[in-house]
Amino acid sequence: MATLCRPAIAVPEHIITREQTLELARTLHADHPQLQLALRLIGNTGVQTRHLVQPIEDTLKHPGFTARNARYEIEAKARVPEVILRALDHAELTARDIDMIAYVSCTGFMMPSMTAWLINTMDFRSETRQLPIAQLGCAAGGAALNRAHDFCNAYPGANVLIVACEFCSLCYQPTDLGVGNLLSNGLFGDAIACAVVRGEGGVGVRLEQNGSHLVPDTEDWISYGVRDTGFHFMLDKRVPGTMAMLAPAMRAMAEPHDWDVSGLDFYIVHAGGPRILDDLCKYLDLPPEMFRYSRATLTERGNIASAVIFDALERLFQDGGAEDSARGVIAGFGPGITAEIALGTWTEPGRAAGHGGLRPVGLPA
Repeated sequence: MATLCRPAIAVPEHIITREQTLELARTLHADHPQLQLALRLIGNTGVQTRHLVQPIEDTLKHPGFTARNARYEIEAKARVPEVILRALDHAELTARDIDMIAYVSCTGFMMPSMTAWLINTMDFRSETRQLPIAQLGCAAGGAALNRAHDFCNAYPGANVLIVACEFCSLCYQPTDLGVGNLLSNGLFGDAIACAVVRGEGGVGVRLEQNGSHLVPDTEDWISYGVRDTGFHFMLDKRVPGTMAMLAPAMRAMAEPHDWDVSGLDFYIVHAGGPRILDDLCKYLDLPPEMFRYSRATLTERGNIASAVIFDALERLFQDGGAEDSARGVIAGFGPGITAEIALGTWTEPGRAAGHGGLRPVGLPA
């Protein structure tokens, strides 16, 4: 059974605080008719600090989409390799052991994908499979995890490297003055997360089952407007209430396998905002403490898109992990509206292989 090993996380060195964000909003949008609403929404996110790839004075400039995308490529190539090496070390593997790289990002575009550059520069084998995931937004971290699980089941003993590189600050659009966009300016942060899914062995979360759920007719709730100036983030006011639809989907996915999603030992979920976590407590009948790792990510780093679930999982590792065979869920939420959900059990050293689990749906035993 495939095991998700300890992630490696990196955040850029430039930091902006909640107070600085609010002051910028007051200064830049002093005449905005809904300024007080925007300030209240930003204040209610719970975000205290965020990390940016550029100083705030450069972030606020818009040199054009060409320059922005070039900056994404420069920063990714400079920062990603070191994080990959730490993730490989956590998994006790080398680049030569990796059979597929899943590269996840919704904040910059490259073709060939960053995967090609990584294979050429970091000693990965030339036959390493490439899986770029670019259009699932914040749900893409969960999608990469689930596709890695599927790959390891299809090719027993294979190993997959997941790389999530999100520089949300490079999508800042100074001319977008809608309340939803002003809120996003105070919510999103930058981060890189890497993790290995080992087909055999490893310590971490043994992946037992995965699934996806799309809420019908919600395609325009979270989206990008792709314009001459780049990616314009568009957020519908109904998005904060999506857990009313996605929490039942989580329960429905677990029940056929005799898992009660309200009775698990650990929860690693995408922290898009505080309402998501509060509603999960409500609809799954769980105390707030069960989402402490996701909330800590939101507080200290903001919404870091597809990297959130890996940052939250790293916090579980820092906390000493869980009891051997403890059950948990990992879930990413994003545009579509989409949920990518994985169920897994915690494995301890010496017991990381040979422990029975669930048979993935649609794949042979």
